[in-house]
Amino acid sequence: MTGRTLRLGTRGSELALWQARRVAHLLGERVGFECRIEVITTRGDRIQDVAFQKMEGKGFFTKELQEALLEGRVDLVVHSLKDLPTEEPEGLAVAAIPERADPGDLLLARPGLVGDRAAPLALPVGAVVGTSSLRRAAQVLARSPGVEVRALRGNVPTRVRKLRDGGFDAILLAAAGAERLELDLGGLEVHRLPTEAMLPAPGQGALAIEARRDGLAARELGELHDPRVARCVGAERALLALLGGGCHLPLGCLAVEGPQGLHMEAVLGEVDASVTRASLVRARGVALEPAAVAGICHRALRAAAPAVEAG
Repeated sequence: MTGRTLRLGTRGSELALWQARRVAHLLGERVGFECRIEVITTRGDRIQDVAFQKMEGKGFFTKELQEALLEGRVDLVVHSLKDLPTEEPEGLAVAAIPERADPGDLLLARPGLVGDRAAPLALPVGAVVGTSSLRRAAQVLARSPGVEVRALRGNVPTRVRKLRDGGFDAILLAAAGAERLELDLGGLEVHRLPTEAMLPAPGQGALAIEARRDGLAARELGELHDPRVARCVGAERALLALLGGGCHLPLGCLAVEGPQGLHMEAVLGEVDASVTRASLVRARGVALEPAAVAGICHRALRAAAPAVEAG
């Protein structure tokens, strides 16, 4: 298969194109494939004036990519793993998960907003915080119950521009996106949020390369696969699946390899309909296998929040 030109499907945002070009580079460097990038517009790209929690269904940024793959219009697609539902469509498979970037979140704020740099989410009452993620909203409201959370949509540079233009006092972003795009954040306060303040979405910072099961040979794309990353994000996504969740679930979790196996922290939020109040339950677990540590955290979350149902 060396020397073959592949059609690589991706969304058209700056970050998605960066990710697609990164995968194309890795395929050329490690396997000898050339890639022709095909831009595919998803439902999440088309609908920019509705907060995620008000959109029905799952796969806002992945369904159209998967359809193009199943129909043979592209040979592989690249997803941000955190956007990919846990249920894999018949005939498709995640063939590789490459290296993971910083999985954490950033708080970007206007100068002088954060009074205590050691506690960046201790924001003043009335501060307007932009995010369309219920996970982020739950965690910021739990630490700063007097802030106002407003929906923030658009690609990463657009969100930063909206902060600079004065529409928000602070915004929350994935650190990986800002790092990959090498964004100019000059003139803003930039705080890398510790996990005790903000746990990321399952799989955040990782990419997923998806292909047809009867198409590309798995061993070829396997050259890009990082088994250690796959174990960690596999545990995070297993917990997401047990909770039956998707983009609407205010779940944060992070798994890392340690001497005793996989260590995972998780937080599950409950946010009121007006996104003004939130509560959190937390869990920790250690186990050798991804499914086992996910099960430990799932049972702990259910015990702390009896309304949580199995997926």
